[in-house]
Amino acid sequence: QVQVVESGGGLVQAGGSLRLSCAASGRIFGLNSMGWYRQAPGKQRELVAGIGNGDITNYGDSVKGRFTISRDNAKKTAYLQMDSLKPEDTAVYYCKVVQYGLEYWGQGTQVTVSS
Repeated sequence: QVQVVESGGGLVQAGGSLRLSCAASGRIFGLNSMGWYRQAPGKQRELVAGIGNGDITNYGDSVKGRFTISRDNAKKTAYLQMDSLKPEDTAVYYCKVVQYGLEYWGQGTQVTVSS
């Protein structure tokens, strides 16, 4: 089994920054990809950023140029650096890791951006 734990959420003013962390543990033999998703009240969960083998990254259109995803394979941890935050970035942020085609999700961390 694989466990996924997010941290780093909180309350920040518009224009500020936060850094989220996603730590994977358990029976890990090689993570194919790690990614961040978010879900705001009344909205569908959407992709924020993902990072795969070879550190190939992809981003949702609304965060391009503001958010940066990275990973430390030795620590089995992914990071999401969020800059120039906007009130519309307010959501619960979830981390997903993929290993051998199986998906594992964390419980989420709340990010609130005040105007």
